[in-house]
Amino acid sequence: MADLVSFFAEPLGYQFMVRGLLISIMIGISGGILGCVLIQRRMALMGDALAHSLLPGMGIAYLLFGAGMWSLFSGALMAGILTAAGSSLIGRMTRLKEDTAFGTLFIIFFGTGVAIVSLARSRVRIDLMHFLFGNILGISSPDLWLAWGVTTVTLLLFALFYRHIVLETFDPDFYRATGRNAWLVHAGLLLLVVLNLVAALQAMGIVLALGLFLLPAASATLWFRHWGRTLAMSAVLAVLGSALGLFLSFHLSIPSGPAVVGVLGVFFLLSVLVGPQSGLFGGGSRRHT
Repeated sequence: MADLVSFFAEPLGYQFMVRGLLISIMIGISGGILGCVLIQRRMALMGDALAHSLLPGMGIAYLLFGAGMWSLFSGALMAGILTAAGSSLIGRMTRLKEDTAFGTLFIIFFGTGVAIVSLARSRVRIDLMHFLFGNILGISSPDLWLAWGVTTVTLLLFALFYRHIVLETFDPDFYRATGRNAWLVHAGLLLLVVLNLVAALQAMGIVLALGLFLLPAASATLWFRHWGRTLAMSAVLAVLGSALGLFLSFHLSIPSGPAVVGVLGVFFLLSVLVGPQSGLFGGGSRRHT
């Protein structure tokens, strides 16, 4: 028992661990909820494209304004908005579907971003691996405030417009037929995804940030059919996975971001096996073809 208490109590004696835990919990809650939307709308890969498209904005901001949090935040935010808006515009004005537009812009933006960051390394000290995989134990107070603000805005908007979000997510054609502006809700959700990805970049990096979105949401989907319960379960799994991953990284001396994603991955694999909804051994589950 004493060893178990020490397992959880010892890491909390360090300020960097507390900050890492707080930002993981905050982004995990809002990201887990948004992940349910992405999965239900079959936009998981679009979320990945959005995450990777943030890199050129961060690289340009770093070159022009340095490594300050707000400069990187602004650069990444602009790149994410351009990707989301550009993909929607291409999907509306051409024969290409929106997911195809996301894929093409993702390749262009990510390739450009790698080139910009690589060029910057010859002028300033910049670590591409930090952009890609984050540094969850290097979280500062401004990073926490940013995460708190983004999480608060996300939860508040979900509470205020929950019915609209549910209708647009599950039956966008019906939602449009009622005379409501489905595009506005869709664009607002994409903007929230961008904001949460940007807030998670410092902690998880471009590659791993989406893990806090999709892994808890995918796991929760295998446990519940009721969407409200799925949202709650996704948030709970994100919090538990973040905490356990950080504690394991402390005691095993492994990178924290991958440890968090690894624990969330274990939750997902267990859900695939025993989840009541479509789990392999869930019993009475509905199989998808």
